[in-house]
Amino acid sequence: MKLKQIASALMVLGMSPLAFADFTIQDIRVEGLQRTEPSTVFNYLPVKVGDQFSDARSEEIIKSLYATGFFDDVRVETMGNQVLLTVIERPTISTLNITGAKMLQNDVIKKNLESFGLAQSQYFNPATLSQSVASLKEEYKSRGKQSVQITPTVTKLARNRVSIDIAIDEGKTTKITDIEFEGNKVYSDRKLMKQMSLSEGGMWTWLTKSNQFNEQKFSQDMERVSEFYQKQRLFQFPHSGYRHPDQRRQKPSKPSKITVDEGERFRWGDVRIEGDTREVPKEELQKNC
Repeated sequence: MKLKQIASALMVLGMSPLAFADFTIQDIRVEGLQRTEPSTVFNYLPVKVGDQFSDARSEEIIKSLYATGFFDDVRVETMGNQVLLTVIERPTISTLNITGAKMLQNDVIKKNLESFGLAQSQYFNPATLSQSVASLKEEYKSRGKQSVQITPTVTKLARNRVSIDIAIDEGKTTKITDIEFEGNKVYSDRKLMKQMSLSEGGMWTWLTKSNQFNEQKFSQDMERVSEFYQKQRLFQFPHSGYRHPDQRRQKPSKPSKITVDEGERFRWGDVRIEGDTREVPKEELQKNC
């Protein structure tokens, strides 16, 4: 009797088991399944009965089954002309509870988590949980909740199941009370602020939410101000720094200060067009200069 065992741990460590002679597969067995149907496993296998088996094929089997996201461990053994697969299924999510959410409804949050594959009756993957929590944090920050805290708790249950509880502390909304430009001489603060989507607190900001600080929107605003300067024939506008609400102290509002370097205005000299202009008359090109 010939026995070969290839464990996934060997692949991670870069170790190679002893090689055996290739053979034609006469039977494939799967052990360790609890929820997954054998037919589902066979659909993902890169081999079938009648194929030639080799060390390389065994590694393909392990990679293919891991890629499904169904299993925590996969082993491949051979006995005679038979291939034996032993798997350990990942636990399934029995319940998914969310507490503390106010700005976002629980149904909206669950839909966001489901887009990552984190939902009731789905296989549980810790990496998926981390990704979905990170995405949820970004969603809150985009709505002005810079100090939001999201704490997931995973509890193991019987029959290879888990319960997930996600506690959310939204914190206070970070708001901009004042925007101040420093170093601008050609254009006033008011003129530059008109180029921005973010704004100071005002009569209508309760509706527009434009005074809620957002890192991504702020970067986009700096690009808009830079484009404005370039259109006015000034050198590229670099913002050398800014100050926004201190998240560590969790203060709900604080002024933002933007330091700029306007550079010098540049002007075009004489523009001459040379070369073949038969396709477009030179006079027409000269108008666009």
